[in-house]
Amino acid sequence: MDYSEAKKLVKARLSEKRWTHTKNVKKMAVKLAKRWGTDPEKAAMAAILHDSAKELPKQELLQIFADNAIIAENAPARPLPVWHGIAAAILAETQWGITDPEILSAIRCHTTGKPGMSKLDKIIYLADMTSAERDWPGVDDLRVLEMQDLDRALCDALKRSIDFVEEKGGSLDPESVAAYEYAKAHLE
Repeated sequence: MDYSEAKKLVKARLSEKRWTHTKNVKKMAVKLAKRWGTDPEKAAMAAILHDSAKELPKQELLQIFADNAIIAENAPARPLPVWHGIAAAILAETQWGITDPEILSAIRCHTTGKPGMSKLDKIIYLADMTSAERDWPGVDDLRVLEMQDLDRALCDALKRSIDFVEEKGGSLDPESVAAYEYAKAHLE
């Protein structure tokens, strides 16, 4: 699947609001990829596909995991808000012909992060948090930081995400905590 096919496929799957977000994530991801010397085409593909499973019903996500149990690992045991990234990566690999492990990884961990993130993983994670329509307190500071220091921006973003989930009383994904601990330990 090439980028234009992916764009058509995803646009048909998403609400107008989610499609606008996806286009904004793609713009930010390409900007960050160029800034940090990563392939902008890979960034565009990962960004356009990152929320492709976001609006699927819970039962459909569970079916994707059941049909692809080995790839899904223990996805159903993780908090519901992270399921769509895992499901999107599974669909990209099993139905849409995406074979690039970097793209699949960036889609899969765009909500949680993970220890040892690649540059593309970091870019998609940050682009999702700082896309143009985002207006949470501190987003402008993070937008500045991600252009200056990718690793510090990632660490800051992971911490903000963990704090947000805890403030809302949600379930923390262990992968997010592990990603933050890893990122913090590997800052210079």
